[in-house]
Amino acid sequence: MPKLTKVLIANRGEIALRVHRACKEMGLQTVAVHSEADRDAMHVRLADESVCIGPAPVGKSYLNIPAIISACEITHADAVHPGYGFLSENAKFAEIVEAHGMVFIGPTADHIRLMGDKIAAKKAVMEAGIPVVPGSEGGVDTLEDAHRVAKDVGFPLLVKAAAGGGGRGMRLAKTADDLDEALSGARQEALAAFGDGSVYLERYLTLPRHIEVQIMADTHGNVVHLGERDCSLQRRHQKILEEAPSPALTPKQRTEIGDVVAKAVAKIGYRGAGTIEFLYENGEFFFIEMNTRLQVEHPVTEEITDIDLVREQIRVAAGLELSFKQEDIVFHGHAIECRINAEHPRTFAPSPGTITDFHAPGGLNVRLDSALYAGYKIPPYYDSLIGKLIVHGKTREGAILRLKRALGEMVVGGINTTIPLFEDLLNQPDIVSGDYNIHWLENWLKEQEEK
Repeated sequence: MPKLTKVLIANRGEIALRVHRACKEMGLQTVAVHSEADRDAMHVRLADESVCIGPAPVGKSYLNIPAIISACEITHADAVHPGYGFLSENAKFAEIVEAHGMVFIGPTADHIRLMGDKIAAKKAVMEAGIPVVPGSEGGVDTLEDAHRVAKDVGFPLLVKAAAGGGGRGMRLAKTADDLDEALSGARQEALAAFGDGSVYLERYLTLPRHIEVQIMADTHGNVVHLGERDCSLQRRHQKILEEAPSPALTPKQRTEIGDVVAKAVAKIGYRGAGTIEFLYENGEFFFIEMNTRLQVEHPVTEEITDIDLVREQIRVAAGLELSFKQEDIVFHGHAIECRINAEHPRTFAPSPGTITDFHAPGGLNVRLDSALYAGYKIPPYYDSLIGKLIVHGKTREGAILRLKRALGEMVVGGINTTIPLFEDLLNQPDIVSGDYNIHWLENWLKEQEEK
């Protein structure tokens, strides 16, 4: 069993700071890597050591595997935490880290590779007992193949990239006449985005919710689920607000789908944190994908379970057993997270710049995961996420009221942010009642434009 003493954090922004905090609370030293554009970032200031790994472009810094490995070697780091995004689901990176005698804080490279191929992942989870969306059994190579699948599954159909994610490489075919264009469009986008033009077909669900189940597994055969998160409020397939538990599920459904997922993950032999994502419609769950990393929205699960997921990731990577059993997990209250971006709240145009004023909201059960500070210059090169505001309440109604109050307290001067968008959303009857699906936000935004 490896004894960890120093963790290199191969990421930036709020997630790098989140991992740093967990490490320090475990008595571990931290190494921050950063681009030239992130010299003044908060995680760089707080880490025990820092190493510049290249210029601003991600290909020359945060995706530069040789530079990151060199940083590990010169600082004598014995483990690497990849956060989310960047190299977190790069099987080659995980292999290289471990080939250099360090611990990769995440699943095995084989599992990253398996779940990164959407066709192979669908087959693997189906064999493990997880329900999947009806569609092609594998990749679809020709238009004739696509029409054969469509005859069995029916329209509307989604054409999806096998190596896809984030909504890229995805096209909707409402009728047979749309299939040729959808197939070629998805292939071209998939090839450009992922270097792989393979696609497959799935039934298009009309008004589903996006519900995901958090799991944690160690190397001693223990697998638990930590309930579900509802991530249905989305724009262009990107989540913007998440809550736990889902207002759409009953306790019985929660237990049933959680048990199905935990048993399937155990069959696969997975280790570490992972998330099984589903579309949920008319009482049925349909597998979308498995994310083999920490999710952006992991704090809402932490708030309703009192379990530090990053701490457990590190413990598992060190060869320890999970610090809890399934029966130890008690879900309490309700948590909601807003992803606050440096964007215009209506046009969503990016808004990099200098933070002139900053005030974090506070009070009971209010959490802000952010690396912002007054005077910080938000660089224009990276994702626009600047913070996650998370609240917890005894009830969903109480959590919404607390979130409204916290949003009203938060001050981020000098740039545009999406705070006003959330203030508007929390006054919409459908959001307050929890009666929304994955198309709700885009339909609502379109209505606002037309007014």
